[in-house]
Amino acid sequence: MEPGTIVSAVRSQRVLCGKEILPAVIIIKEGKIQSILPDSGAIMHRDVEILDVGDSLVMPGIVDCHVHVNEPGRTNWEGYWTATRAAAAGGVTTIVDMPLNSIPPTTTLGNFHEKLYAATGQCFVDTAFWGGVIPGNQLELKPMIQGGVAGFKCFLIHSGVDEFPHVNDADLHAAMKQLQGTDSVLLFHAEREVQHLASEERANPCEYSTFLKSRPDIMEYEAIHTVTQLCLQYQVRCHIVHLSSAQSLELIKAARQAGAPLTVETTHHYINLSAENIPAGATHFKCCPPIRDAANQELLWSALKSGDIDMVVSDHSPCTPDLKCLDNGDFMEAWGGISSLQFGLSLFWTSASKKGFSLFDTVRLLCKEPAQLCRLDNQKGYLIPGHDADLVIWDPEKQFTVKEEHIHHKNKLTPYLGLTLLGEVKGTIVRGRVVYSQGCFSSHPFGKHLLIQHKTQASL
Repeated sequence: MEPGTIVSAVRSQRVLCGKEILPAVIIIKEGKIQSILPDSGAIMHRDVEILDVGDSLVMPGIVDCHVHVNEPGRTNWEGYWTATRAAAAGGVTTIVDMPLNSIPPTTTLGNFHEKLYAATGQCFVDTAFWGGVIPGNQLELKPMIQGGVAGFKCFLIHSGVDEFPHVNDADLHAAMKQLQGTDSVLLFHAEREVQHLASEERANPCEYSTFLKSRPDIMEYEAIHTVTQLCLQYQVRCHIVHLSSAQSLELIKAARQAGAPLTVETTHHYINLSAENIPAGATHFKCCPPIRDAANQELLWSALKSGDIDMVVSDHSPCTPDLKCLDNGDFMEAWGGISSLQFGLSLFWTSASKKGFSLFDTVRLLCKEPAQLCRLDNQKGYLIPGHDADLVIWDPEKQFTVKEEHIHHKNKLTPYLGLTLLGEVKGTIVRGRVVYSQGCFSSHPFGKHLLIQHKTQASL
C-alpha cells in the first residue's frame, strides 16, 4: 500500500457494507466506487490488480465537519499541510474548515477566496469550508452560498478572537431572513452570558473547578433556547456545535418534535474526558464550553445511543504552546481549544466499543451524519457505488499509545498524549488514491476543495 498509489480495487475479509461486515472487493474507477463484489477468495475483475488488506476493517473515511485550520493568518497555530496530514493519519478523508481563527475570517466572499487560495496545493484530504455570520455581514451570505461554502457559523458569546465578533438577536434575525429559501445551515456556538452568582473571591485560577464554574450549564441552556426559537420561526436548518451540557437535551428534543430542522453534535473531548480527572494547571484540557463531570458525560453517551445527538466531531482547535499558559497553569487566561483531529476515530472507538456501540454506529456518527450536515452525502460518508472511494483501513482490535513523535498536528500539545487507545489506522484512501499508509504520506497533497452546490430558490 504505497502512499500516492492509485488503486483500482481493495479486498478485505471485513468490509462494512450497509448493515453487514463481509469479505468483499471494492472496485474503484476514476476515484469513485464502481461496485462492491462478494469475495470468493480468488475473485478477479477485468484483470484489475487488487490491493489485499487481509482482515483489516474497511469502512468509509471519516468526515470531520468541525476543524479549525487557522490558515491564513495564524498558520503557526495550524496550517493546511499539517492539519490534513494529521487528518489522513487518523482515517479522516474530508474536513470542513471553520471560518475562524484565520485572518481574515471567512465572513465575506473576498475573504473566502483568500482562504481557498491559501489552501490550494496544501491539502492531503478533501476540504470544504464554513462561512461566518458576524454583525453587519448579512448581505455577504448569499454570495458566499453561491461561492460554495457549506453553511455558516456564528457565536452567541465572545469567540476568543476580536476579528470574529459575536452576534445579537437583531443580527440573527437579519441572517435568518437571508438564509430562508436556501438549504444552507447556520451553526451556533451556543453559550450566552447570563447573570449568575459571582465566583468566590480569590478562587484559584489554576484549579479546573474555577474555570468550570465560570461557564455553567445555564449558559448553554439559554443560548440553545434562543436557537430553538429561531429555528422554529424561520424553518432554516440550524446546528448546535460542540454540545457539552446534557441539561439542554430535552429542549433540543422538544424543538425537534415541534418541527425544528435542528441537528446537534458533540465532540471527542466531552465524551472521553471528565472534569474530575483534570489536574490543577493542566491548561491543555481547556476548551469552551468546558469539559463537565462524569455524570454529564454518561448522559451525552445515552443521547448518542438514542439519536438525540446526531454526530461526533473533533473541534480541533490548536494554538501555540505559549497561549496555553503552561508556565503558570492559569485556566482563566489560557486559550481554549483541544487538538484531536488525528485521533478522533480511535478516541471514539476506545470508549464506544465498551458501551455497546457497533461499527455501524461509528459510521453513522462519524461519517454519514457529518456528510449530511454539509450536503456532502451525495459523494462522502458512505460505501456505495457512485460515491467517492474514500476509505479508512484500520484494525479495531489493535491498541496503540499516543506518542509525541507520532503526532502530525503542527503543535503537539494534546490531553491525549500518553493515552493507550483502541483502533489503529493502517491506511487512508481519498478518491482511490493512497494518501497515508503505515506512518507514511503521499509525496504530494492530492486533496481537493469541495465547493457545495446548494439547492436555492430562483430569487437567490
